[in-house]
Amino acid sequence: MSTPRKGTGAAGAPALAAVLLVGGCATWLPSSRTEVVSNWGSYDAAVTSLASIAPYTSTRQSVHLQGLDPRSNPAITVMHFADVLQRFAAASLIKPEDVDRGIRDCLQAGKRCSGYAIAVEKLHRQRSGSFWLDSLNFRRETVTTGWRVDVLLVFVDDTLVYQLIGGRPTINEVDLRRNPLGPLQGWGDQSRQLIR
Repeated sequence: MSTPRKGTGAAGAPALAAVLLVGGCATWLPSSRTEVVSNWGSYDAAVTSLASIAPYTSTRQSVHLQGLDPRSNPAITVMHFADVLQRFAAASLIKPEDVDRGIRDCLQAGKRCSGYAIAVEKLHRQRSGSFWLDSLNFRRETVTTGWRVDVLLVFVDDTLVYQLIGGRPTINEVDLRRNPLGPLQGWGDQSRQLIR
């Protein structure tokens, strides 16, 4: 009958803990998400949805039926005539015949012209890299992915007269910050300010 080797369990525990610690570090890095509530799941979905809305064909009511009612959609900002006028300030410098018909009709309608500014974005920020370098503030790398769509709808009375769609179909950015002093970096910056 062989006797068990003493200390095997005690010596193996730190090694096992180290493996688990290193393996789980990546999941310890923080992440965040910015999302404006919307039925659109992507930039392409937004463009496809808006394709059914056409100037001089769609009305304010039909736009609302597409889910673009400012009373129920937090992504919509209602614009009065002064707001719309500010967006098209450059149009006053162009010959009237060179300006889009919808903009021209809006400017002529005055206070009867209003608009909806729609901004929907979905962003995911994930810190990547070494947990220890990140937590000790030596090196922080943040990857931001997602999309953003900006829409402008202009109405004269209740008739849609102008539509503009823009934004960023794909967002993929990397923010890398290096601090040679690590956790002391902030202290070093504050010291320099005190010396001044």
